Amino acid sequence: MTPKAQQSGGPRLDERITGALVGAAVGDALGGPVEGYSPDQILQRHGGRIHGIVGPWNGDAWRTARPIAPYHKGDGHVTDDTLLTHALIRVYAQVRDHLDAYAIADHLVPDLMTNPRWIPELEAEALPLHRVFLAEKWLVARLHYGHVDPREAGVGNIVNCGAAMYMAPVGLVNAADPSTAYAEALDIAGAHQSSYGREAAGVFAAAVAAACAPGATPDSVVAACLSLARDGTREAIEKTCEVAGAHTDFESALAPLRAAIAPYDTVGPDYRRPSLGARRPSRLHAIEELPVALAMLLIADGDFRRAVLGAVNYGRDCDSIATMAGALAGALGSPVPEDWSKTVAEASRLDLWAPSRTLTEVTREIHARDVRRRRAHEAAFAALGGRECSD
Repeated sequence: MTPKAQQSGGPRLDERITGALVGAAVGDALGGPVEGYSPDQILQRHGGRIHGIVGPWNGDAWRTARPIAPYHKGDGHVTDDTLLTHALIRVYAQVRDHLDAYAIADHLVPDLMTNPRWIPELEAEALPLHRVFLAEKWLVARLHYGHVDPREAGVGNIVNCGAAMYMAPVGLVNAADPSTAYAEALDIAGAHQSSYGREAAGVFAAAVAAACAPGATPDSVVAACLSLARDGTREAIEKTCEVAGAHTDFESALAPLRAAIAPYDTVGPDYRRPSLGARRPSRLHAIEELPVALAMLLIADGDFRRAVLGAVNYGRDCDSIATMAGALAGALGSPVPEDWSKTVAEASRLDLWAPSRTLTEVTREIHARDVRRRRAHEAAFAALGGRECSD
């Protein structure tokens, strides 16, 4: 947080939105090249921990090393986490009100299918549909081709962080109102995910909303999550954050955090070879990404650089972990390093700040609508004899 922001009682709405969205993109780009690997593998490959932007894991062979994912991860390229986050902001810009599962079917899916954009990892202009991975292609298969009720379309998809990873805009639209953010994200995510994948989307949106509250801290963010989260998601957050309390640096926390989340994670110890029980619906389990991101936020005491680097060096699905940690630290007001954000913007050929300006404008419009709706309801309730209307 800048001295000016501290003196004025904290960052303004536009500053928090910018910090969250730029922070999420930077975290995504830093985590992308080491996604799927363990902390030990990262240490060996890079000769130490990662402290900034690095190149592809397989160097110039990035196109062919993993044919199922021929993506240029690294060198400051954002991944599908950021592409979908920006796509959701475009939906808000069209609707200019709160969203639901039908908005995903009516606006997000056509955007993925019909509007070519620059895709950094493909180093080409292409449909976003050609970059999003299998769990996200599900949206198109179910909603466009299957004509499934959008509120139920997520049922049957693999249960992962696919919906949660792009829910930061929902938290920002509902800034300082975690419970409303939670409910809106659950509705939106019903088109994409079910079970604990959908629950994580709601809780992450709530976390971002809580991080926008005046005077928010990492502890208050976690408290908001625990007040709303259900089942295995709540337990996983509680356990990982208990572990975080015993550490002040990510290095010593890497192994304990993995041990804490392991009973709730269905993927198993080898991220690239998931267990037979992986990613199935359950009330006992949780995605790994959100609890670890919250834990890294606590360990870093909200500092952007430390939280994101902890998430990146954790490995596994670390682009999404760092996306979430970056969004939360940025919303709290911790500055995103300018050298990182400029490099990511240039490498990805994206204006990382334009979506923030758009969402700030839309958020203010939605809040004004909410105030009018609330006042109309208050007046109607008073007319029923419910209570005297103060106006």
